[in-house]
Amino acid sequence: MNILAVFKKNFESVHDSSLEDMQRILKQCQQNYDFTVEYKARELVRRSDFIGRDLVIVLGGDGTLTSISHNVDSKTPVMGVNSHPRSSDPEGSFGFYMGSSIDLFEHDIIAVFEGKAIENVLPRLQAIVESTSGNKFTTDPAMNDLLIANTHQYAPSRYHLRRGSNNKEQHSSGLLFSTWYGQGAWFRNVLHKEDFQNIANRYQIGEERTHYFVVARDISHQERNATPWAWLDWTKDDTTITSDMHRGFVVPDGWDEVHFNRGATVTVNLDAPPLHLYTFRKTMNEVLTESL
Repeated sequence: MNILAVFKKNFESVHDSSLEDMQRILKQCQQNYDFTVEYKARELVRRSDFIGRDLVIVLGGDGTLTSISHNVDSKTPVMGVNSHPRSSDPEGSFGFYMGSSIDLFEHDIIAVFEGKAIENVLPRLQAIVESTSGNKFTTDPAMNDLLIANTHQYAPSRYHLRRGSNNKEQHSSGLLFSTWYGQGAWFRNVLHKEDFQNIANRYQIGEERTHYFVVARDISHQERNATPWAWLDWTKDDTTITSDMHRGFVVPDGWDEVHFNRGATVTVNLDAPPLHLYTFRKTMNEVLTESL
């Protein structure tokens, strides 16, 4: 087995100590299991580092995992290890996606070696940007959410919104898309509790792999009532906009920005390669249910 371990490096002693513990445990495991491991700081990792890996271990918090998950394909499983869990320190990380912690790492990595880990298949969002000259670009996949907005935050985001045969001219402070599992990262926080509950009630078991949330942020109540699907939806259909902004951007998971100009089309769907994430005591559905 060829393992890549990516760790958070911010010179805080708690993360350094967790890395030392992980290195010690993996060295001990090599006495009983056949694998190699390479360690890379998050800030130094490149897409080429992920080629040919059988497992990626992420030591840190959810931000560390989402920042490098864009580089991981659908064939390589990922194991999240919380290096500073909130359960032992109120200032620590909640670690929604971190199925393990440094205290449980030895037990959990052995479960991986022996094929006993829980494998969760997490859908990811993508946006396909097509310029007026016909050039196409697909963004990195997003585990949590994807934002389309005007690069000038003081100006409204103007666009034509299409869903199937429906077409609506609209302006808002931007469109926010979210996966089912990513709803707690940002999406729930931009809606009133009642609005979110009404849209989440449409979920049926199994739709987490085929459907996603979308909300047009900060639009008038008149526009919300006129065309509900154009404001808030839980859908499996592609969402396409034609930009009427001088310059806009797409931002997956709050990381790399992809810019576009007026006249460009941006299509969002759930067709990105999924992420295979290991957990050990609960499935991600169970973790999400407990966090609601």
